[in-house]
Amino acid sequence: MKTPNQVTTPKRILTKIALLTILTLVGGCSGSSDFADIRSFMEDVKQKPRGSIAPLPEFEPYQPFTYGASNRRSPFEPPVVIPVKSEEQRRNIGVKPPQDHVKQYLERFNLAASEMVGTMQQEESTWALIQDNTGGVHRVQVGDYMGASWGKIESINDSRIDITEIVSDGAKGWLRRPRSLELRVKPE
Repeated sequence: MKTPNQVTTPKRILTKIALLTILTLVGGCSGSSDFADIRSFMEDVKQKPRGSIAPLPEFEPYQPFTYGASNRRSPFEPPVVIPVKSEEQRRNIGVKPPQDHVKQYLERFNLAASEMVGTMQQEESTWALIQDNTGGVHRVQVGDYMGASWGKIESINDSRIDITEIVSDGAKGWLRRPRSLELRVKPE
């Protein structure tokens, strides 16, 4: 009869086999001179002179550009084409931008960059809500100015704002140009 210390279980046998395998692998990898060629290559590389890296080039600092033609026609809008001496020109002889006009906040933005987002009414007054290209929402009423071309608000209804701009006719004169902003409807 065997004592409990002499009983071999499959778990003990597997542990002994794994231990023998690990010892064999470690013993086979250590102390070998098979890597002498790699060591000599590494020494040769260390003995070679090291190169130098060229310094980074010096860049000129960025100079911001200030756009100075904000009161002119946008290059993305079609030009105003006027036949010479038309009835429209004869009616616009006295048209010119207001001289003593104090600029309002929405005159900083081009009309193409502004959107009508709603209306408000209180008693007899009607206001339109305008969103500028920075995301701010502003309240305007008839008689206020907006846009870069002296756009005066002529009328406001629930779905649009009618504006009259004063633009250059290209012949050192000025024209009234009707524009409108439609109410922006969000898609569902």
